[in-house]
This record gives sequence, C-alpha cells and structure tokens, in this order.
Amino acid sequence: MGLWNAIQASASALTAERLRMDLIANNIANVNTTRTPEGGPFQRQLAVLMPRRGKDPNVGMGVRAVGIAQDNNPPRLVYDPGHPDANPEGYVAMPNVHVVTEMVDLITASRAYEANVTAINAAKEMAAKALEIGR
Repeated sequence: MGLWNAIQASASALTAERLRMDLIANNIANVNTTRTPEGGPFQRQLAVLMPRRGKDPNVGMGVRAVGIAQDNNPPRLVYDPGHPDANPEGYVAMPNVHVVTEMVDLITASRAYEANVTAINAAKEMAAKALEIGR
C-alpha cells in the first residue's frame, strides 16, 4: 500500500467516524423525545459501515458508510401518569437511547478519529522526508 492509499484509507475512516459522532450527538439530543413524525418515541440511530476493497480482495482500502440503521430494541417504559404521552396505565414509551452507552461510543469514535489524523500526519511526514532524500 502506497502513501496515497494510506492517506485515502485514513481519510475514509475520518468521514465514517464523523458520521458516527453526528449520529451519537443526534441520539443524545433526542434522549427525551417521545413523539416523532413517524409516531412513537425516537429510535436510536447507528451508522452502517462496510470495508472498501481494492483490486486485491485481501487488502483493505478504507471504510465507507452504506447507511443509517434504526436500533430496533424496544422503548423504555417509564411510569409518569402526568405525562401527555402516557398510556392508560400511566407508562410513557421513552427512546431506546442510553446516555452512558452513547458517551462510550462517542469516546471510541473520537479516539478512532484522532488515530486516523495521526496516521495521515505520519504519511505526510514520510512523503516530505522522501522528497528531502531526492535533493
């Protein structure tokens, strides 16, 4: 894998991790959303990522986002009879978003982003050093 391919692979990972962080932020922002235009509580969203392959199927060329999936886990039921969205028994269907899980996912996405920035910078430094050798 050449330097350009390494930079492209890391750049694709930056895009994927940015999508993950955007979705996590959206999930946290909607942790209390009990009504959506589709009806029912907000459902957690997840990025669907696939490896990007080169000419050799054993050599990866990065990652690509192929979609955004809904987490199909059931909503949390919270007893709050005074809530406008409470059912006749007094339970409110809350989103299936857990802030602790989202924060852990955010940290891992952030660290992966940082690692790929470091990889790009290392590739740039190697290219600069190779150009210095030729002088």
